Amino acid sequence: MVERHQRRVRPQITDDELAATVDSVFATYARYFTDTARLQNLDPVEVDRGFSYEGFEHIENAWAAGRGTMLVLPHLGGWEWAGSWLTKVPGYRVMAVVEPVENEELREWMKGLRNSIGMDIVPLGPGVGAEIVRRLKLGDIVCLMGDRNIGDGAVDVDFFGERTQLPGGPATLAFRTGAAIVPVAVYHRGAKSHAIVEPPVPAVREGRLRADVERVTQDIAHVLERQIRRAPEQWIVLQPNWPSDR
Repeated sequence: MVERHQRRVRPQITDDELAATVDSVFATYARYFTDTARLQNLDPVEVDRGFSYEGFEHIENAWAAGRGTMLVLPHLGGWEWAGSWLTKVPGYRVMAVVEPVENEELREWMKGLRNSIGMDIVPLGPGVGAEIVRRLKLGDIVCLMGDRNIGDGAVDVDFFGERTQLPGGPATLAFRTGAAIVPVAVYHRGAKSHAIVEPPVPAVREGRLRADVERVTQDIAHVLERQIRRAPEQWIVLQPNWPSDR
């Protein structure tokens, strides 16, 4: 699967480059877990020392507007570090929607781990849409992973040259609440995690709701492509993500 996804991102990649890139993907995954485990015991100064960013004003401006802030991210690099930094340094309340884990013991362990680093974790499932709306109204920052569809409300998009489905939730919620869609990608750069915050994706009604959701979700997909192309060796999607993968 990783080989297939990497060839989509870099169609001209050689076999030797591909082998090295696949190794890097799994090394990134290992670092993601070890960094997340470390975060439990780090104070705000230490978290801040391990983090850098650009474009943070897009988050500040969206939050100050008071209509809600959704961060849409790919499974890339060290996103957990960024979430912890948001809660421990500038002091935002952060809710993250995650893929549900079937094993109850593992699910509770992972929720406890993530809660310990500052984020409030909500598994995707019935009622999560209403909870997101409630949190946006309270001024929480809501984090949504955008490069894999794992629930209802999928939208057909072109993604790295092939048709697939990505979550339509961010666009739908933006139209419903007025919340800003702020794309963010977090990369490993040396010993630090480095976030690049993009300008908000415009969500303006132009016609039928379904057509508008599809249009905005396609716009999000284009941003995700740009984010992933910056460091495809850090893109941690190990599952089938296009119909042809199956």
